[in-house]
Amino acid sequence: MYINIILCQGGKDTNKKSAYLIAIFLSFILVSVSLTGCIQEEQESELEDVQPEVQLDQPSILPDWKDGEYHDYYSTTQMLNDFNDDFPDLVNVFSIGESVLGKDIWCIRLTNERNKQIKLSCLIDGCIHGNEWEAGEACLYLTEYLLINNRYNDTITNILNTTEVYLIPIVNPDGRIADERETDNGVDPNRNFDVFFGKLFRGHSFRLGKLFNKIKIPKIKIPPNEPVKWYYNCGRYPFSEPETKALRTFIEELADEDLSFYVNTHTPAHYVITPWLSYKPPFELKTPEEKVYGQVIEWVNKNTEYGGVFGQELQAKTGGNAMDWCFKEFRIPSFTYELLTMDYYNVKGKWKHDNLVHWMKTSIPFFMYLLVNSENLHNWETPDIQPLLPKGVPPEPLGG
Repeated sequence: MYINIILCQGGKDTNKKSAYLIAIFLSFILVSVSLTGCIQEEQESELEDVQPEVQLDQPSILPDWKDGEYHDYYSTTQMLNDFNDDFPDLVNVFSIGESVLGKDIWCIRLTNERNKQIKLSCLIDGCIHGNEWEAGEACLYLTEYLLINNRYNDTITNILNTTEVYLIPIVNPDGRIADERETDNGVDPNRNFDVFFGKLFRGHSFRLGKLFNKIKIPKIKIPPNEPVKWYYNCGRYPFSEPETKALRTFIEELADEDLSFYVNTHTPAHYVITPWLSYKPPFELKTPEEKVYGQVIEWVNKNTEYGGVFGQELQAKTGGNAMDWCFKEFRIPSFTYELLTMDYYNVKGKWKHDNLVHWMKTSIPFFMYLLVNSENLHNWETPDIQPLLPKGVPPEPLGG
């Protein structure tokens, strides 16, 4: 009504001006309401798109393990499946084959599956000797270390963006369950590979398998009663065991897809060893190979508590082993990694197992050194990249 009065009093000019002002006023109101709605929608949209900030290159953290909490075959299987559930974009768990008693030989692949670039691969395995628990534990520890630090630490994020990391924690499930070195056939699987196979005096092994296909004779002890004086049952022929057949096939597949390096993990000799452990090398190292192996040995001696050594220097006469076979067949950098120390050997054939967390921490430097140098190793070039390690790694040697 107030508007009508003004229009009557102001005549035609007033009417035109008033109508014009009213139109502007109403347009302003409509535009304001419209803009308010758009701004609100845009703010809501922005809120939906906001992701939690991830600060890369944070110091890496270690898995929260406790001493004494070892993982047998069944808890290892569960742990791998849990990783698969918790990190679906980084983890793939699968079986590469079965043991003598039909147990799956589990492998876990770690890589950023969203990154589709062509990647190098590497393989680390453990517990090819079933009573060497810490070798398998080191694979699990490295797995968890890489997974919990991805996206928060540049080094590890880059590893999983550019590399497919394959780990087989327990190559010998039956031996792990029985806490025995050998397969259920009584055969030492790390004497069952086709490289200087079955040499009695030059390889400390004898070709037997099961006697009469029933009786297991795993080893023969000759005084003095020390492991290096034992003669091991290597099986009747190379790859007689389902475990070694499965590992052979899997390595062959990886070698066709740019395998960068291979580590066969053991206990307790306290060494990182390069080829050859065989009594007689199948061939001489090329200059780049010898140089790279020498550089790895030097790095290990300077940066870990372990000793780095060329296998020939040990004079172990270990024919039929996985490391030598892998290098012989594919000429990729291959290593035997012996955790612990010989203090853990028991003449009754059983190992003592303690200080789990300490030994796991000692394993991280060497594994990380290889991983950050994956491309250099693949090309037999100088592995000169230094891994960034978490606080407390490597730990002070026990008793030091």
